[in-house]
Amino acid sequence: MPHISIEYSDNLNEHMDMSELCELMRQSAIQTGLFPLAGIRVRAIACDHYAIADGHSDRYFIDIAVRLRAGRPLDKRKEATALLFDTAQTHLSKLLASMPLALSMEMRDIDPELSPKTNSIRQFIGGDS
Repeated sequence: MPHISIEYSDNLNEHMDMSELCELMRQSAIQTGLFPLAGIRVRAIACDHYAIADGHSDRYFIDIAVRLRAGRPLDKRKEATALLFDTAQTHLSKLLASMPLALSMEMRDIDPELSPKTNSIRQFIGGDS
């Protein structure tokens, strides 16, 4: 883990390449040193239907949700949250300065007793990642 899900208003597609943000978030997740490589997942989901602020169609949003298995120390989660949010904010700085764009993020723990997992990725990428 983590699973990083980026929900965004689909009107952003004409202004940016969301795959670039996904890749930057993946790299930053690795950089935290908090997450095993084989557990990192980043996905972006365009929202076709949304209503933002005053309802004008030229309003935009990106919401980043980070879910991770419980047990990591709060100070490490705060550091990871800051790094991931800074990555997104830096990448989006020109858009934030030039258009009405709301950027938000939340990191939350997953209860391991209620979240079964299996993963064969490690056997394909090698090592204990």
